[in-house]
Amino acid sequence: MPDITEQLQDQIKTARTEARKLSIVGGGSKAFMGRAIDADRLDVSGHSGIVTYQPVELVLTVRAGTPLLEIEAALAKNNQMLSFEPPHFSDASTIGGTLACNQSGPGRPWWSSVRDQVLGVGLINGTGEKLRFGGQVMKNVAGYDVSRTQAGAMGSLGVLTEISLKVLPRPATTVTLSREMRQNEAILFMNARAAEPKPLSAACWLDGKLYLRLSGAQSAVEATAKQWDIPLMTGGDEFWQQLRDQQLPFFAGDQPLWRFSVNSTAPNPPLDGPWLIDWAGSQRWYRGDAELASMEAHAEKAGGQVSLFRGGDRTGEVMHRQLPALQAIQKRLKHSFDPDGLFNPGRLYSWM
Repeated sequence: MPDITEQLQDQIKTARTEARKLSIVGGGSKAFMGRAIDADRLDVSGHSGIVTYQPVELVLTVRAGTPLLEIEAALAKNNQMLSFEPPHFSDASTIGGTLACNQSGPGRPWWSSVRDQVLGVGLINGTGEKLRFGGQVMKNVAGYDVSRTQAGAMGSLGVLTEISLKVLPRPATTVTLSREMRQNEAILFMNARAAEPKPLSAACWLDGKLYLRLSGAQSAVEATAKQWDIPLMTGGDEFWQQLRDQQLPFFAGDQPLWRFSVNSTAPNPPLDGPWLIDWAGSQRWYRGDAELASMEAHAEKAGGQVSLFRGGDRTGEVMHRQLPALQAIQKRLKHSFDPDGLFNPGRLYSWM
């Protein structure tokens, strides 16, 4: 259980003295995300290990460089899981990178996001100070919930050292239903099913097929499957794992991958090219060449935002534009944690 906090503090203080910028890297599995930056590597992969795990309390504290595989293996021994189903872009994927990039899997609308499961974090700021926010119990937030600001910050606010999380029991039974369905019909159908008090835990559409996952007590799952009268799919667990880790054929190739986060019932943007619709319609993936400005217009019409998730030009902006008021808040937050702009400069936005 290596704790290299002091080593990381020394490296940060030295970089600050020498006016060097730092690129925070753990397992490196999400290095493709965000804008391309020019900075010295700060390797945090050695800062790993489970600090405390209380199965009865459903609480886990780990160092940020801990691989997801190690965490999930420990939880499996107690029939528990990370409810946000973190994507494994490689075996080296870490919990710190998952939080920094705000990554959650197919069950996100029903089982919550990584941001929602964070109880507290340890952090080293841009002056080399070791800070702690939140706690290690379910009810710990008083004042500003700084821990959750780390979700999606892509390391721009500091170096994560420890993360405390809520965990959940694994569902007793899981099945997958699948049938052919047209895209627009599937969007409405998924939302109608999601509004019912049923054990739905994932819903997506791809290549003319609808996929629904049911998870929970065996009686509830079997009763719902019978009521909905949709054929059972063999190999359902593998399908959802491949969707989570972006290993389906849809994700293969060099064509730019766009991620839309929109109103779940909104009609799909009128773009030619392949689509994958996840989270019952609220997350949509598109493959194709396009300009960010035009994609933003489509996303806003659908009540949401868009980002260039993978591929394409990584030197320009890749995240949806922010209003001036939100930019001002983010810049103030950045200056509070990282006054010299050491960490991942420009990775999230060019102006950060």
